Amino acid sequence: MTNTTLWYRSPAVEWTQALPLGNGRLGGMLHGGVGREEIQLNESTLWSGGPYQPTNAEALPNLAAVRELIFAGRYAEAQALANQHLLAKPHMQMSYQPAGNLFVEFIHEPVPDSYRRELDLTTAIATTSYRLLGTGISDDAATFTRECFISSVDDVLVLRLESSRPGALSFEVWLDSPQPGDIQPGDAATLDYRGTNFDKHGIKGQLRFGIGLDMRLEGGSAERRGRRLVVRGATAAVFVLDIATSFRRFDNVSGDPEALLAARRKAVAGKSYAQLRADHVAAHQAQFERLAIDLGPGRQDLPTDERIARFADGEDPALAALYVQYGRYLMLASSQPGTQPTTLQGIWNKETRPPWGSKYTANINIQMNYWLPDPANLGECVEPLLAMVEDLTITGAEMARQHYGARGWVLHHNTDLWRATGPVDGAQWGLWPSGGAWFCAQLWDHAVYAGRPEALVRRLLPVIAGSVRFFLDTLQPLPGTDLLVTVPSISPENLHPHGAAVCAGPTMDNQILRDLFDAYLAAAEQLGSDDPMQADVRAARARLPEHRIGKQGQLQEWLEDWDMDVPEIHHRHVSHLYGLYPSLQIDPDGTPDLAEAARKSLEIRGDDATGWGIGWRINLWARLRQGSHAHDVLALLLSPSRSYPNLFDAHPPFQIDGNFGGAAGILEMLVQSTAEKVLLLPALPPQWPMGKLRGVRARGGLELDLQWTSRGPTQVRLRSVNQRSIVLECRGATQTVTLAAGETVELVF
Repeated sequence: MTNTTLWYRSPAVEWTQALPLGNGRLGGMLHGGVGREEIQLNESTLWSGGPYQPTNAEALPNLAAVRELIFAGRYAEAQALANQHLLAKPHMQMSYQPAGNLFVEFIHEPVPDSYRRELDLTTAIATTSYRLLGTGISDDAATFTRECFISSVDDVLVLRLESSRPGALSFEVWLDSPQPGDIQPGDAATLDYRGTNFDKHGIKGQLRFGIGLDMRLEGGSAERRGRRLVVRGATAAVFVLDIATSFRRFDNVSGDPEALLAARRKAVAGKSYAQLRADHVAAHQAQFERLAIDLGPGRQDLPTDERIARFADGEDPALAALYVQYGRYLMLASSQPGTQPTTLQGIWNKETRPPWGSKYTANINIQMNYWLPDPANLGECVEPLLAMVEDLTITGAEMARQHYGARGWVLHHNTDLWRATGPVDGAQWGLWPSGGAWFCAQLWDHAVYAGRPEALVRRLLPVIAGSVRFFLDTLQPLPGTDLLVTVPSISPENLHPHGAAVCAGPTMDNQILRDLFDAYLAAAEQLGSDDPMQADVRAARARLPEHRIGKQGQLQEWLEDWDMDVPEIHHRHVSHLYGLYPSLQIDPDGTPDLAEAARKSLEIRGDDATGWGIGWRINLWARLRQGSHAHDVLALLLSPSRSYPNLFDAHPPFQIDGNFGGAAGILEMLVQSTAEKVLLLPALPPQWPMGKLRGVRARGGLELDLQWTSRGPTQVRLRSVNQRSIVLECRGATQTVTLAAGETVELVF
């Protein structure tokens, strides 16, 4: 299978050249400098502010007036009134924060051309190595090596420095942080920082946090000089670093960071570096090695930044395979059970005022973050998202009551660590009530991937039912029709031709609500529920507006045929194509007219967008089974303008959703599924004439291995968690396979 190493000939100069490490809770960006190593540090619960509920008492009294203006076609007036009265207070949210930086400063120079910096995705270890200049004779030169990883087993960052020549290591170590606080007094083997978080938008900072560093030396001497540890004449050194905050839950900041740091310090004190490393690698590989992918030969002889620059030449299909594995690596590093969900930047952020708050944007971005784990055989990585949505049912219930007079719960287009759910930023972006409903639809799809295990369905049903109740209470009759619509709403984040974004019943809302209602009915049926709300849901679903095709043959974004008259024809969002992907409402077989209309919309909107916008388009073209076109869009993503040297998605600036969306799109080109059918190689581009894929998951509790040539599959291996029959389809040919639970079936084509 494909090589899974990112490597470089020089240290990182910019943050977006550094190599990311993480375990879901801790994150680090390793620069690999020679004169000075720098590791920028994050902890997933260190955000600005503290618990708050941003309801606005003016919202409900003005809701009816905004609706009336929208139904009257007075959109600009409706938006102005909404901006004045319907937004959350505060109308901005809290932001994800950097914890600090670890610096190691050396006094030496490397031998020219001896430097190498790499990240091995199979071990989740970043390595920097180079030869040191000696004292004038060539055999006196030493090889200097650093290894760094963040362990999910021991929940700490570990850095080892080693010289091949005894006594050649001399350096100074220190910590700093942009958060309020300071270094604590200590001895020659420890550094500790204690601090608090920032206030934000009128919300007082309420978190306490600490960073703790322990140093172990092999040879040499160490002393404490103020804020630094000074080491002379060592052969090796190991640093163990931890971060803890007082966060316990979105409404509780009573945790004890001192106790957390002390407990983890004690737990690792008796473990050697070899044991720390071995335990880390074993845990990582237990997840990472479930899937392997080979799309053909590549240029592993070139550093990764040069491969990015050459990808459009078509000579490096292995880079696309590496991109999938890098996306899986980033998911494992930023979203594990018991941690926070991955933010706009995963778990990595160096700015105290990061772009868009580095938070959770729920009108595409966080959903795109979680397109990858199910097909990529990392289903447990969805757990932080589910846990967050369960929190949102609590905070969102108060928002639903205060702003809409409704039961259930609501989330608009953003949330944060404190689970704020109100409309923020401005009505043009934030007055969209369907973020929570999209989460429910996505989590139901997660259950379908898993084979709908009863325990997961029981956990999801109350979450989904709460969202359903909100919409049963807030859907409004469209004047002059029997239809029900969301109002006020927007089609994220697009302006229509009437000088505003607010509208009634945008296409995306109707699509999401169909999925929401269907998920509720399916879950209730599976569990034998006889709740009378089911009849109300069926009746409401029947009154949602159907898809509409406009005068240019496009799938309409709104109820009205406005698509060709919008101010921004090439808008980054393609919200009305949710029904094609990630939903399964539109496909070339079942709804060919709608699929063609979706294709026309894609052609009008164009392919060159932000990084995440390109990632979405790869999946859309794959669903249309246009492999060559999907690969053309992938080439846009894997270019220097859309991928930084460390393969981070260049929105620009960095957003991780493009990484996850692009990796999911590559898998979507190879395998697509419903609960009843699996499509093999539905969008295979000519650039990948031969390949292998092992461990990909399909809906219905399936896992499969696949080999192919340009003529089609040569071997398929299927495994199922349930007893079932499944239809396999490739290039129009189908066959039905019956599997027992846990059985593996091999097919030769």
